[in-house]
Amino acid sequence: DDFAKIDIRVATILSAEKVPKTDKLLHLKVDIGIEERELVAGIAEYYKPEDLPGKQALMLVNLEPRTIRGIKSQGMILAIESEGNLTLAVPEKYSPPGSIVK
Repeated sequence: DDFAKIDIRVATILSAEKVPKTDKLLHLKVDIGIEERELVAGIAEYYKPEDLPGKQALMLVNLEPRTIRGIKSQGMILAIESEGNLTLAVPEKYSPPGSIVK
């Protein structure tokens, strides 16, 4: 099954900063339990960098790394788009970083 190939885990955001010369991108550092990773997320129009550290989000962790604006992006934060808004997909309650979504 294709869904079985997808590895989604809980990530805790450690830091966030705007990617220079962009309006939509944030550079995130996250803890996924077994390691810390960096990624680029197109959420800057909806979230301020200073509001993200400590928040949890669901993250697709088994993507091939890509370099975006000079930053090696090692995964994808999942978000829900509804009525022109974007909301991070988050666990209902605190879960240890790296917890697997089944």
